[in-house]
Amino acid sequence: MTRLRFDELRQHSDVLRSREGQPVTVRFVEPRDAEALQNYFRSLTTNSRYNRFLGATRELPPSLLNDFIHVGEADRFSVVATIMVDGRETIVGEARYAFHADTASIEFGMSIYDRWQGNGIGKALLSNLECRAASFGAERIFGDTLRSNTAMIGLARKSGYAFTASPGDWKLVRFQKEIHVEPQEIPCASWRLAAISRGAMSSLAV
Repeated sequence: MTRLRFDELRQHSDVLRSREGQPVTVRFVEPRDAEALQNYFRSLTTNSRYNRFLGATRELPPSLLNDFIHVGEADRFSVVATIMVDGRETIVGEARYAFHADTASIEFGMSIYDRWQGNGIGKALLSNLECRAASFGAERIFGDTLRSNTAMIGLARKSGYAFTASPGDWKLVRFQKEIHVEPQEIPCASWRLAAISRGAMSSLAV
């Protein structure tokens, strides 16, 4: 499996909808987002940060923040979900995912800002991640979370994920979903086109 060359990150953005119909833009993280992304994590409640990083932390360590803002390195990608609030782009969620070629799978983690939870943004973002996984040709998408993270477990269950023990850590549970979607059947238009283009034009691959 080869990864796409994202020459223009802004071309690979999606506009989703919250439960109330509010537009939510999902786009790749850029270096200019470093401060806003760090402030986002700092603004999460202690419990939300604990759930996201599977342990106590106040903010992203510099090395991890650097990983977040450099999209595509080692087949790892970071996205933010943003909403316009009082005329300003505001981060209301984020996700980071990695493609594992040896198992044809996508591993991911995500969070939604506490104030915006319960508005359908998590469900929309998870569905978008499934489209991205399908565009890679992944056969499976999965994540690990704390057994106490009832919000993520509930979202995954409602979205059709199966649950197993997470290898090596009894405090975690793994949720996973098989992906059997042909490129032309991917429901997200931008990633359907990306998958079709990847298969038809080798110049888009590295």
